Amino acid sequence: MHKLLLIINPVSGTTSKKGVAERIERRLADAGYDVSTEYTTCAGDATRLARLAVERGMYGVLACGGDGTVNETARALCNTPVALGIIPTGSGNGLARHIEIPVDVDGSLEVIAADHVVSCDYGTVNDRPFFCTFGVGFDAAVSDHFARQHRRGLITYLKSAVHEFMHYDSERYRIEIDGREFTRDAFLVVCCNASQYGNNAFIAPDASIRDGVLDITVVRAGNRLQKAVLGFDLMAGFIGKNALVETVRARHAVITRSKAGPAHIDGEPLALGERLEIACHAGSLRIFTNPHKGNFTPIITPMRMMLNDQALALRRLIGGYKS
Repeated sequence: MHKLLLIINPVSGTTSKKGVAERIERRLADAGYDVSTEYTTCAGDATRLARLAVERGMYGVLACGGDGTVNETARALCNTPVALGIIPTGSGNGLARHIEIPVDVDGSLEVIAADHVVSCDYGTVNDRPFFCTFGVGFDAAVSDHFARQHRRGLITYLKSAVHEFMHYDSERYRIEIDGREFTRDAFLVVCCNASQYGNNAFIAPDASIRDGVLDITVVRAGNRLQKAVLGFDLMAGFIGKNALVETVRARHAVITRSKAGPAHIDGEPLALGERLEIACHAGSLRIFTNPHKGNFTPIITPMRMMLNDQALALRRLIGGYKS
């Protein structure tokens, strides 16, 4: 039997983790896995536990939590033969949604049971790894505001986004890619390994975690009406056609801004300096992925994912369905 370590963040998202470990262990035992479980108690625990799994030669590590838990777990598995499995129970679940892992426990276990493990890319900014997105500008300000709220979930995130939308000013960035340099007054700059932030907000719809490059999305300064249209395009998958947006692909890039300030890595806020060195590490992380993932189609893919979310919420409401 393949040995797996299950790492559970008990405080991620908005749902209880009571009984989750037992459900996971039973289901995966039927699929031929031997699962042992550990719980995080503080920042850095998931990385420490995942490193122990690597040292013990385990087959994989399952991150049960949000994007922060996935990031902490995955950073210990880069450039190792140990595979990352995702059981998404957070607020955004960006990487899980990109590879079409269902955002409920039972559905995600079907993906892991299928044992479809592929070699994927990850990015770094100043040697800090990210697996979904790294950003500066408006989205970093939203992440910072959201992190300071007492409540989690989509509604709180949207409130943070509206607050920053009304107050945030654009910033000047110098971007160097493959010997080419350009300067932009930008609302935000996002380096994307995957296609979305989370919650089906598609910042780089054509991004792939297996193409060996990062999609760098630059959103130029515009008026409030233009930015409001941008919000629709973000959710519909049309952002690449928006007049304010340009996207370039790169293995390496350097972004320089006028001053140090907020940034985010996979939705988690942090402070970084003026010079930001970006790199893509191709095929350096093994991930349990959905073998039935389809191609992205604007409107259709976001609508399908939204309906899936609504169906899941309805099952929880009327049937006492556990996440």
